[in-house]
Parts: sequence; structure tokens; C-alpha cells
Amino acid sequence: MKLKTFVSICCLLVTLGFAAYLDSPYSFINKDFAYSTDQPVMVQPVDVEPSPDVPVLEEKLINTEKVDGYIVETYEEYEVYKDKDGNVLKSEPTGKIDTLQYWNSQQQP
Repeated sequence: MKLKTFVSICCLLVTLGFAAYLDSPYSFINKDFAYSTDQPVMVQPVDVEPSPDVPVLEEKLINTEKVDGYIVETYEEYEVYKDKDGNVLKSEPTGKIDTLQYWNSQQQP
């Protein structure tokens, strides 16, 4: 009985050890992957400007009102097309409306 338990534990440890080896960067499965480099990586910044064809989504405040001690702000989403200098060429509403409600702590009793 003790021999069966000892053999089972040894098989389990060998299996776990082999699985750990396969998961390590030193195994034959991962030999083609570099986990560290000898040469430093050179990164050069690239200035990317938004294309005038692609709109930028912006939310604009439409309305502000007081309701039951709360301030309710209504925003509408717009597609804004800009040129390379940042000037607005065209602004179109998307139809999406969001509301923001928060407590007015400065109200008079």
C-alpha cells in the first residue's frame, strides 16, 4: 500500500515538474521566442494627426434645468470634422442625447 502511494506521488511530482518545464522560457517549445534582448530597443515618436475624413465625437451642452433640488444637464453628441490646423470644417449631430443629474447643494431652504 505504501509503495503504491509513493509511486503515485512520484508520478504526480514528475508530471508537475515536466509541466513547469514546458511553461518556462527554457523549454524546447519556447526556444524560438526571445524573452530578453541584448540590444536596447529604439523607439521613435511618430506624430499622427487625425485625418479630416474621420470625425471626432464631442458632446455639447444643450440645456440646464433645476428639477426637485437637482440640476439636470442635457448633452448632445456631435461628429466634428476638423482640418489639419484644428479648424472645424463641419459639425453634425448624431442624435445621441445624454443627461447628467446631480444634487444642487447650494439651494435655498
